[in-house]
Amino acid sequence: MSSSPNSPIVCNLPRVTIVGAGRVGSTLAQRVAEKNLADVVLLDIIAGMPQGLALDLMEARGIEIHNRQIIGTNNYADTAGSQIVVITAGLPRKPGMSRDDLLKTNAKIVVEAAKNAIAHSPNAIFIVVTNPLDVMTYLAWQATGLPRDRIMGMAGVLDSARFETFIALELGVLPADVKAMVLGSHGDLMVPLSRYATVNGIPITELLDAATIERLVERTRNGGAEIVELMQTGGAFFAPASATSVMVESILLNQSRLLPVATYLQGEYGLEDVVIGVPCRLGCGGIESVLELTLSDEEREALYTSAESVRQNIQRSQEINN
Repeated sequence: MSSSPNSPIVCNLPRVTIVGAGRVGSTLAQRVAEKNLADVVLLDIIAGMPQGLALDLMEARGIEIHNRQIIGTNNYADTAGSQIVVITAGLPRKPGMSRDDLLKTNAKIVVEAAKNAIAHSPNAIFIVVTNPLDVMTYLAWQATGLPRDRIMGMAGVLDSARFETFIALELGVLPADVKAMVLGSHGDLMVPLSRYATVNGIPITELLDAATIERLVERTRNGGAEIVELMQTGGAFFAPASATSVMVESILLNQSRLLPVATYLQGEYGLEDVVIGVPCRLGCGGIESVLELTLSDEEREALYTSAESVRQNIQRSQEINN
């Protein structure tokens, strides 16, 4: 049925809500808008801050050549109808702190954000970025009641990118030629898979000795802490925002990219009732499938150790909230 000449044309443009207008959230808003992926709603509890950031980003549209709408708000009602909700809200790490040190405070923030956001966007796909990421993703899954394909954590994409960067720097090669995969929790017990890391298809085990590879693995595990120690007043935000935008892009454009993300496991890798980073295919429905890699005994044991640490922190968070 065609509309009359005078009836308004309604265009349902994709909308991404970002809860938390700090460095990660605001940088992600810039990435999403300037990639022309979706309109953006930037929400924060601080009055005026998200509005000011949104206006600043809007004023750059003519220079960056895009026409995406960017809204700043303190009201969850303005997020209604979002296709994707990204939760970045929470306290950042300070020097000497682990991601797990943020557990008590950030658990309350993330649960409240998830409940408010799902009330206004019941069909949205959720991506959690707040640390400790695996635990926060689990709590958001519980709070929203979403099926696991529609809620995930950003971890492995960032950790893999760090591993790729360190390999490229060590070998003096183009970063785009390096591919790597990091599984497990987003923390000191993450599991960089050296056997699956390649440079233009050549395994790094053919290019680097074991001691060098182990040094790069350890730097990857401490990649976030290294930045915190250098900056002293906050943590990484450029790379986390870029990693999250890759996930948003794969979902909105239905790219079905195979990416390592934190997801709720239901028997895969022999693990259940825990959120941990594993390779998943991301498309318009969220997590389309979970890929089970063939792991060595050592790699599987490391993944189990990582998962057990997450499980213990999930239990701690529930005891705190109760």
